[in-house]
Amino acid sequence: MKRIFDLIVSILLLIVCSPLMILIGSLVASKLGSPILFKQLRPGFHGAPFYLYKFRTMTERKDKSGELLPDYQRLPPFGRFLRKYSLDELPQLVNVLKGDLSLVGPRPLLMEYLPLYSEEQARRHLVKPGITGWAQINGRNAISWEEKFAFDVWYVDHQSIKLDLKILWLTFIKVLGSENVNQSEDVTMELFTGTKVLENEKHG
Repeated sequence: MKRIFDLIVSILLLIVCSPLMILIGSLVASKLGSPILFKQLRPGFHGAPFYLYKFRTMTERKDKSGELLPDYQRLPPFGRFLRKYSLDELPQLVNVLKGDLSLVGPRPLLMEYLPLYSEEQARRHLVKPGITGWAQINGRNAISWEEKFAFDVWYVDHQSIKLDLKILWLTFIKVLGSENVNQSEDVTMELFTGTKVLENEKHG
């Protein structure tokens, strides 16, 4: 049922949004150059890798030594606009069609995070990842990694079509208000380095 729902909604959204996606692609090409799409290997269902697609939002600006500048210096106003309203994520509808993603589920993070999860946190991979999820409507980038993973696991235990519809509607509302896009002044969330365990918990 969830897969059928994903296919119907993603096809409809691709049809409706195709003129907008063509326009965004053209603007990305003219303002940021090629490639138009950013793709990155991410963990999917049970951690299986797949390529996630987004519209490119950053330049390739480098310092005098040839190293890429920090993210915030490579994110122009146009790229910031795309991120603010999540327009950069529209190509992920293709990921939904391919079966890599669901419309709703825990967001697919980085492959290198897989060995860092606790056993409980790793349960977020027991369902297919999504374009949006329970964590995204409950703080997005303004909450800690631990809080985000707790929301993800809660979704795994309570998933339903009714809940998915609620999350999609609240996502739409929050995107219009561009709530909690970034954490403080960072362009993206700080890297996850593993959950810190209290010393007394480590020793017993």
